[in-house]
Amino acid sequence: MNYRCFKCGSTAAATTRQARCGCGGLWTLDFKPPRFDLSLVDRATWSIFRYRAFMPIESEAWRGISLGEGLSPVISLDEDVLLKMDYAMPTLSFKDRGAALLITHCKEIGVEAVVQDSSGNAGNSVAAYCAKAGIACEIFVPEGTSPAKIAMIQAHGAAVNIIPGTRDMCANACRARVDQEGKYYASHVYNPIFYQGTKTYLYEVYEQLGRIPRTLFIPLGNGTLFIGMIKALEEFQESGLLAEMPAVIAVQSERCDPFARAAAAGLAQPAAVTPTPTLAEGIAIGVPMRGEEILRSIYKHRVKVITAPENRILEAREKLAKKGIYCEHTTAATYAAYLAYGEAHGRLSDCLIPMCGAGLKSDH
Repeated sequence: MNYRCFKCGSTAAATTRQARCGCGGLWTLDFKPPRFDLSLVDRATWSIFRYRAFMPIESEAWRGISLGEGLSPVISLDEDVLLKMDYAMPTLSFKDRGAALLITHCKEIGVEAVVQDSSGNAGNSVAAYCAKAGIACEIFVPEGTSPAKIAMIQAHGAAVNIIPGTRDMCANACRARVDQEGKYYASHVYNPIFYQGTKTYLYEVYEQLGRIPRTLFIPLGNGTLFIGMIKALEEFQESGLLAEMPAVIAVQSERCDPFARAAAAGLAQPAAVTPTPTLAEGIAIGVPMRGEEILRSIYKHRVKVITAPENRILEAREKLAKKGIYCEHTTAATYAAYLAYGEAHGRLSDCLIPMCGAGLKSDH
């Protein structure tokens, strides 16, 4: 199994400790799973590893690392909207899907210490799975990160560095540490193994519903869930499971919208933006490192990219809470965008929206 550079096409063994290609491009993964078939699902395994026939894992290391992630319920919010309750995870966010697989990979190749940057959720997930795996962990977070998220990361025994400035500045500080000290960069953005975990989001939906809903709303910052979901849809297409692709609507913060602006102008690269403070901190990524890759998927699959109105995030969060769904602000932003889109373009039915993070994680 090899990595392939998205930029120049060079390859390296997936055992490499090199975070990216020497040309500066990010790795993709040369891995083709078998055609998706529910008969290959291990229904006796109660985690995302029930789908290990479709994952790039080469040992049984996952058995000592899994925390029971995945298998989150799909519930009906109303007659038009289904919610995938992905905050029902060990660390209360969907990032556990990717972290479980990435840290399994780290264990398989003998990694003893990792560093990672995050707005909170991914750092928490990586810290938790590193704790289970016995791997030392250091997490970089931007100032303003929820104290609850920081406390959870520290509780798992990881060191936390709080970096002044934006989320992008935090990432730069972490990558500088990687370059200086040569530690393994367990990044949910750089490492393509992570997306092989997040694709299980749609594997589960298909197994649970026996179909894929007509319209899929998805938050879009660094693309962690977006890339995984597109991978799953393409696998389903190749396996003959989809008569047609569902409509995909990607949601950005209106205060940090490089993809929305790029898609509107037909650009090959994310637009240059200056992020301003937003409640949707989890998708406030001004310089998404997989920007060109994500835009290719946006154009290929005719993805609509919209923005969440900042002044409606709290309203959306309250609406969800009144129905028993207490989510974090970034998650509520996706629902706010759904509400605004419906008001502008007419009612949408058979929609799926992910509930990515639990509410207590962003109360500050």
